[in-house]
Amino acid sequence: MHIDPGALEFEWDRGNAEKNKKHDVGDSESEEVFFDEHKIISRDPLHSGSEERSMLIGKTKAERLLFVVFTKRGKKIRVISARDVNRKEMHLYEKES
Repeated sequence: MHIDPGALEFEWDRGNAEKNKKHDVGDSESEEVFFDEHKIISRDPLHSGSEERSMLIGKTKAERLLFVVFTKRGKKIRVISARDVNRKEMHLYEKES
């Protein structure tokens, strides 16, 4: 899956805004990983129901490595969840970059 960083627009509402505070991840910080040149994106067929979900591993401007689950709604990206990566996910990112 390819995402054009120049055309990114994010959808935040009561359903997902500030939802990731429990993981100490702010909304704007979760958006930053979409601009990481070395990000890894894959489909998430296991959790895709009525809409297709994808997973992304990428770094923020502060070099924090995050795991983000998202969906595309039209031209907008809706972040479903964001958290720090685990060891296995960290190795995936390091292997690919």
